[in-house]
This record gives sequence, C-alpha cells and structure tokens, in this order.
Amino acid sequence: MKTILATLNAKYIHTSLSIRYLKAYAAPEYEVELAEYTIKDPSMNIVTDLYSKNPEIIGFSCYIWNIEETIKVINMLKKINPSIIIVLGGPEVTYDTKEWMERIPEVDFIIIGEGEQSFKQLLDELHGEENFANVSGIAYRDNDSIQIKPQRNKIDLKTLPSPFRFEEDLPHLSKRVTYIETSRGCPFSCQFCLSSIEVGVRYFDREKIKEDIRFLMDHGAKTIKFVDRTFNISRSYAMEMFQFLIDEHKPGVVFQFEITADIMRPEVIQFLNDNAPKGLFRFEIGVQSTNDTTNELVMRKQNFNKLTRTVTMVKEGQKIDQHLDLIAGLPEEDYHSFKKTFNDVFALRPEELQLGFLKMLRGTGLRLRAADHGYVFMDHSPYEILKNDVLSFEDMIKIKQVEDVLEKYWNDHRMDETIEYLVSHVFETPFDFFQDFGTYWDEKGWTRIGHQLEDLYKHLYEFLLHAKKDELLIVSGFMKYDYLRNQKYKPRKPWWEEIVAKEERSKIYQSILQNPLILGKEFASLQLAEKDLYKHTVLEKLPFNLNHFLKTGTIIEEESFIVVHYDPINLKTTVYSALSGELTTKVG
Repeated sequence: MKTILATLNAKYIHTSLSIRYLKAYAAPEYEVELAEYTIKDPSMNIVTDLYSKNPEIIGFSCYIWNIEETIKVINMLKKINPSIIIVLGGPEVTYDTKEWMERIPEVDFIIIGEGEQSFKQLLDELHGEENFANVSGIAYRDNDSIQIKPQRNKIDLKTLPSPFRFEEDLPHLSKRVTYIETSRGCPFSCQFCLSSIEVGVRYFDREKIKEDIRFLMDHGAKTIKFVDRTFNISRSYAMEMFQFLIDEHKPGVVFQFEITADIMRPEVIQFLNDNAPKGLFRFEIGVQSTNDTTNELVMRKQNFNKLTRTVTMVKEGQKIDQHLDLIAGLPEEDYHSFKKTFNDVFALRPEELQLGFLKMLRGTGLRLRAADHGYVFMDHSPYEILKNDVLSFEDMIKIKQVEDVLEKYWNDHRMDETIEYLVSHVFETPFDFFQDFGTYWDEKGWTRIGHQLEDLYKHLYEFLLHAKKDELLIVSGFMKYDYLRNQKYKPRKPWWEEIVAKEERSKIYQSILQNPLILGKEFASLQLAEKDLYKHTVLEKLPFNLNHFLKTGTIIEEESFIVVHYDPINLKTTVYSALSGELTTKVG
C-alpha cells in the first residue's frame, strides 16, 4: 500500500522533523514517501500533487498553524477518492481526539502522542489482519463507534534511527532550517505549554546526535535548530554539546537553542564568551512575564534577577544573539502589568524581542481551567485569547498594535541608534514609544500594506511630527545617520529633502580633494579621485557632534558633517565625520 507522510509547514524554509522520524522508523519494512507543503499553498495545488502520487495511505502531521488548511485538503481528497486511508497525528490532534474524529468524518485514524511505534504498528495491521485493537496510541472507527487505544510505554529514544539520511533531503539542506532534538520532555510545568503534560526528560544517544550533526554539516546544512524545550537542563550535557559544536563546526553554520536563562551558570556563559566563535550560537529565551503572581498561577518558576544576569553576561560577550519571548494575556497580567513586563525585558536590549499572545492549546492546564480567569478565546486554531477577567479586548487590540512596529523597527535593526535615542530620551518608556507609534501605524492602515526601507523612515518621521516632539531635529539626524550607514550601496534618493545645497556641497568636496586629511588618514588612504568622490560618497549635515556622541554617548548640539563612503568592490560602508578639524571613523 503506497504510503505518504505529508504536512503543511508555516514557511518554505521550515522542515518537518516528525514525519522524518516516522519514515525512518517504518523502514525497512515499509517505504514511505514524504510530501511537504506550506499553509500558503492553494489547497487545490496540494490535493493535485498528492493525488498524482497515487497513494493508498496518507498521514498528515497536524499543528495549530496548519490544522484548518489540512482539513480542507483531507475533505477534497476523500471526495475525489473515498478509498484513501487518512491518518492524522501531531500535537493538535493528540488531545480531544474523540472530538476530532467526530468533527472530521473523513479521518480514518489518529495517532495519539509519540507516533513512531504506533504508526508502524498501524501499518502492520493495514497490511495484515486489520485488527486495530492491537495498536496502542491510536483512535479508529469500529462500525459506528470511535475506539481509542491509549499509549503504552514511551519509546526508548536511544533506539530511534536517524531521520536525516534521506537522499532526497540533501540538496535542500543549505536552503532550509534543519530541526534536531536531543531530548523529549520538559522538567517544568508551565500551564500554557504542551510540554508540561509529559513528565520527565528523556535523552537521545549523544554519539548518534553528534554523528547526525557532522553529517548535516558535511552536506551543507547552515541553520540547525535544537527543539529541546530546555537545552541546558543538564549542565554537563549542555557543556559537552557546546564544546562539540565549537570544535566541529563549519564556517557559516548557525546553531539555535531554547534555553532557560535563570538556571544557566555564569561559568557556562564565561566558557561560551571565551571560546565560541561570534555568530555560531543563537539563544531563544522564554521570559513570558516578570509578574510574580502571574508566574505562580501558571506554575512557572523563574528568577528574573538570575535571568537578567545571564542575558547581560551573554550580551557583554558579544558572541551570541538573543531572542527573548513575551506572552500577553497570561492570568492576572493586565495592561499595566504587561507594560511593566515589556519594559523590564526591553531594558536588557535583546537583539530580538518577540511579542506573542496567549494561545489556549488543547490539553494544557490553562485551557482546562480557562473559566477560573474568565478567558474568552477563539474556537478554532490558533485558539488565541480575546480577553480575560483583567485584560479587555480593547487592551488586547492596543498591545497588538505594538507587534508590527516592534518587529520592523527593533528586531530588524534598521535604525538602532534612532530607536535607542527615542526610547531613552524622547518617550517616557520604551513601551510608550512602541505603543504610541503602533497605534498611529494602525490608524494609518500601514499594517495592511508592504513597505520599502524609505517608507519606514518616512512613516516614523511623520509619526514624530504628529506627536510634536521637541527633539525632532536631533532624531532626524540619527535617522539620517542610521539610513546612510546601513546601506551597502550609495542610495539614489534619500528619504529626506536635501539640506546641503549643491553649491555648499561642491565647495566641501573641493576642500576634501585639496586636503583629504581633513577626514583623517584612513580616508586619505583611499586616494579618491574627484569622479569617485562624487560617485561613491554621500555628504550630509547633522545637528549634533557625531564625533562626541560616538565617543561618549552624549549629545552636543553643534553641527557636524558626515561623508559616507560606499566601497563598490568590498561592499563596505564607512562613515567619516568632521567638526572643527576633529575626525571620527566608524566602519559598518
């Protein structure tokens, strides 16, 4: 019976680890074909492709991001060919299984929980006596009734075959994210997370994992993301893996981890700061909330002081980028409490700050006790909350307005100096800036359209004009500085109206040509001819002393000039600044 394992990923660059484990475990007795799509692919295209493969069995891996689209595909497939056997698995259908079987009559089987053994046992029965009562961890139809067989013992992870050795995957490794797990389970009991349901942590064979990582790197994998819920729960294990990755890594490879920051020991961070190549590792840290009452209600143990120590040490090491997560809508976290949480975490200046919204996942303790906190949430995936007893729908809308501008203006690092000045000197708190700007952004309808880089600068400037901030002249100087220094090529037309008149510009350029040392020895060493000076540089005026700011971080309101050189060969951008004979150089 021809068998296909399929899933709809959120993005093309993502890959499904689960269906690869199922395929590997089913071999060699059963040859299984993989088929991956995205949630943005038209349902008809997916159905057409699957139908063309002439399958007799199709298994779908289901998550909150793909379940609704998957159902559409299943319905169409069954209409075209009712004899196709449809099997579902994954976290979205592991809970409320009977409800799913009733809701989707086209589904023949559901694999409950960890699926490797159950799926292979199901294939045994489908190819044999069809006595499905012999299969543990499945739901199936028996005439007009739905039968559910609970899982038995958990699988020994050390016995699982590698999911990374399929020939068809190798050409795509360099273009997609490769997910890898070294453990399953989580030691914590956070009531909003599915990982809290499985008690204990089980580990894969360390040496097999290392061999898989070597294999992946040898075949071109560039981004390898560990999906362990708490990679550093065992310090000795984490240290062993960190050392291995430092010793064995290949240029251009990045490893991403989910870590629990408040349990990471300073000596581990110091080891990474001393030994890890810059950019090799990336940490994802779930802070979620700094409200102690909230954390207690969701059974989340967190020492924010120790978390701060970890994040600060890592940041000072300048080796590892950090992505910190927040969740809006947790119990007893009202709008003002969430504002404090946001400001507490933003004060750490993570490279990325992810603003998420509570999702009432099936099977979680928080969903089971939703009435205790007055939760109202979506009936369909992703089950995002609409309000609770301390956070109104209006408050949720306001917080959502922060999300888009936070992503575009902080996480994308398009204008770091500008945003730093705004949140430190112009607005009362960082949250106030992102909230006020986000509200204005939403009122303008900018959330619904695409934006060029120049548009982002224009939108921010328009907002600041609207907000009537006294510091607009200084902020506009930072915006010009950020815009020019972050370009690889000389911009054709900046987003602002030119301040330096053509005649003044020509005089300054002539002075530079006559005495290049005005801009320092490094600039003079470029030996730019007049044609190159005009062709590959931009001259702009700033309302503050850039030299003094770069040295001290403080503002003196006196005019300075910057000359930005765009090296067309090395794609290197260098900013030179001059004020009364003083010079500074900053390489970007």
